[in-house]
Amino acid sequence: MARTIHTGGHLQGLFTTHRNDRWWVEPAWTGLGFAAFVAYSTWAAFQGAHYWVDSYLSPFYSPLLYIDPSVPGSAPVEHAWFGVWPDSLKAIWPSWLPISPAFLILAGPLAFRGTCYYYRKFYYRAYFSSPPGCGVGGARKGKYRGETALFLFQNLHRYTLYIAIAYIGILYYDAYHAFFRDGKFGAGVGSLILLLNPTLLAFYTLGCHSFRHLIGGRLNCFSCDAVAQSSHGAWSGATKLNRNHMRWAWISLVWVGFTDFYVRMVSMGSWTDFNTWS
Repeated sequence: MARTIHTGGHLQGLFTTHRNDRWWVEPAWTGLGFAAFVAYSTWAAFQGAHYWVDSYLSPFYSPLLYIDPSVPGSAPVEHAWFGVWPDSLKAIWPSWLPISPAFLILAGPLAFRGTCYYYRKFYYRAYFSSPPGCGVGGARKGKYRGETALFLFQNLHRYTLYIAIAYIGILYYDAYHAFFRDGKFGAGVGSLILLLNPTLLAFYTLGCHSFRHLIGGRLNCFSCDAVAQSSHGAWSGATKLNRNHMRWAWISLVWVGFTDFYVRMVSMGSWTDFNTWS
């Protein structure tokens, strides 16, 4: 029978703890929730269809680089950045992977979220038990080496921030077009959904620790000069968003998935988009 060893007031051994609260609830629901999102987003990307309806474009497919006009629910050719899929790209495309525009762009936003400080915390706990909770024995054995070796790529987070900011601008551009149909200004439920999507993503991204450091975290004194004083307001705003970083991370994640689902349902004719055009 394995013994539990006391070291510095902590119990050693997987899931051993002095805590008497339900510490396992948070890693369980966050792990299941994120797994559900990954499963849905992967399924949606594999479809390669029904990502466009009228003037609504799914965020999973934006920016839309190439399109196949023969696919149901595809966007007009003029909406793609580079037009129709070129034969040269199709020739090197893996045979097991459907030709879907989503696979060309998903790496950008996923890289930002995957290296996010909050997401690291939850998936280290939920998936790797490293550790599963504060004061709870984890699966790690041997000397702690930090985020080195396999997890050295986490240092890319400060650079993926620029990709995430660029995506927000692109999604606002898509939201702008969602208020026009056949050259006529109007609004629909989908227009509002697409507008709210980059707004929530902005709350999450601009509350990121890396962004907060970028605009003011390196300064030792905000009142020392005019440049530092001008950045204090932006830094304060990012700090307020940062206090609810976890909340914005989940709200924006759920909403971007719902936005794709809404566009898909309307494109397939399963849902009706109430709007001012019709």
